[in-house]
Amino acid sequence: MNPRDVRKYLFDISRACRRLGKFTAGRTFADYQSDEMLRSAVERQFEIIGEALNQALRQEPALRAAIADAGRIIAFRNQLIHGYADIADDVVWGVIETNLPAIAREVEQLLADRK
Repeated sequence: MNPRDVRKYLFDISRACRRLGKFTAGRTFADYQSDEMLRSAVERQFEIIGEALNQALRQEPALRAAIADAGRIIAFRNQLIHGYADIADDVVWGVIETNLPAIAREVEQLLADRK
């Protein structure tokens, strides 16, 4: 079985970042808290980001230097999956507001560099 190309993982991360932007555009934290489907969709995209990054780093560990919060991103994914009962809505929303733009920029730059 051939391992997936690292670019595919980076593309998956980029797509999940775009989806998160689309899902949350014009939304507030109160909207997020009151919309079960939105919370589920957001958490799923963060799970994809964390898992795709984890797989990309397994194939190419040097990527860690290009993604500032790689370890935290993967840990967040693990918390969403394994500690789902303890997820705080304000933490997830905070990641959207403060960390998502940087993740998206870093991954877009990596994709551009690999064309």
